[in-house]
Amino acid sequence: MKYIDLHVHSNISDGSCTPEEVIALAKKKNLAAVTLTDHESIAGNKAAAEAAAKLGVEFIPGMEMSVDYAERRLHIVSLGFDAENPTFKKLYKKIRFIKESKMDELISGIQEHGVAISRALVAPFVINHIDRYAIMRYLVSLHLYDHAQPIWDYYINPVVAKLGLSYNVTAAEALPVIHEAGGVTSLAHFHKKIGLGDLNRAAQEAVIVQLKSLGLDGMEQYYPNYTDEDAVFAQAMIDKYDLIPTGGTDFHGTNRPEIDLGTGLDNNIKIPYSFYEAIEERCAK
Repeated sequence: MKYIDLHVHSNISDGSCTPEEVIALAKKKNLAAVTLTDHESIAGNKAAAEAAAKLGVEFIPGMEMSVDYAERRLHIVSLGFDAENPTFKKLYKKIRFIKESKMDELISGIQEHGVAISRALVAPFVINHIDRYAIMRYLVSLHLYDHAQPIWDYYINPVVAKLGLSYNVTAAEALPVIHEAGGVTSLAHFHKKIGLGDLNRAAQEAVIVQLKSLGLDGMEQYYPNYTDEDAVFAQAMIDKYDLIPTGGTDFHGTNRPEIDLGTGLDNNIKIPYSFYEAIEERCAK
């Protein structure tokens, strides 16, 4: 059997490995195929694709988008799109504008929480752009916590909200664009707060139906911390609404050290290669 991972982060966003290191690790773990789904960024895809070609690992470009839908935030894993598509480029420009806005004000707001931070201190952690992820990488370097998530919860996100930047592109505008660019969209970790976690199963199903009407192609059948009930529900939705099954570990390297590439939490998931083949087939159409 061949296995894959379709939800992976590098240091382009909030992971700790470079894109090339992600590919090298995929090769070491004998994964047949992998993607890179950095938050709101495609900046690592070229380097990852080149490394994958050299090492003989199949690679599909990706990005994890935050989208707004009905007063909630969802994460959409987007795979196989053409980054040169003009409509995609327009959407991507808007996404990047949101993530790079008011950086000086964000840094000042974090200073008010008693953290030693400045644009000069953040500068060595900038990859391509100064954005929220550069700030996160700097804060991670201070070893405030053993995971990256508390940095968002206690420092970055409260200031983002105060600055009026707690918004994203909408599902209605983003999902069709990924289609136009030849890609596939999948609902990530539906069970989380950034997802549908506060809804009962009937309400979750209703949202999934509505998202499909907007252009959603699939949802994650495999995710490391799904409960048995979550996994059964995901499978039921995939079967009932003819969704493309995807899956991934949401690997972040040392920023989420309990999760390993390709195998998740204590080797609890294995994503079949057939998922990758189905996505490639859909993208080819």
